[in-house]
Amino acid sequence: MDQKKYAKLEQGITPKPPILKNCIKAFLVGGAFCLVAQFIALFYMTFFDFTERTASNPTVATMIFISMLLTGFGLYKKIGQIGGAGASVPITGFGNAVVSAAIEHKSEGYVLGVGGNIFKLAGSVILFGVFSAFLVALVKTILVKLGVVSW
Repeated sequence: MDQKKYAKLEQGITPKPPILKNCIKAFLVGGAFCLVAQFIALFYMTFFDFTERTASNPTVATMIFISMLLTGFGLYKKIGQIGGAGASVPITGFGNAVVSAAIEHKSEGYVLGVGGNIFKLAGSVILFGVFSAFLVALVKTILVKLGVVSW
């Protein structure tokens, strides 16, 4: 059987994924994460006198912490199975990636297992996040010094 016939046979046998249903579930789960984050930001602004701008950092940290707790208790996996890509919202997905790697290698010990693998998946996010922040700050500084923009 040649490759074209095999590919056609495979397409006929493979079930079609429910794309619209998956998109709706991802939208709802991702939206639920964003709604929770909005309530957390409002909590910080109401009770701790943060401004909208200054409430963002503690809100992000709280969302990462919540996703780490959910991962540790095994709930984030269930949310991910329901929401698919919606559970991969960058902030909560980051917390999940960090803790998942740590839990996976716990049997190897705390130093070499957890400590050595905790940033296996999230290390590149941290590296490129810090590097891109450096580049943006450098460009901003140069533009301000040249008088092109004023911040």
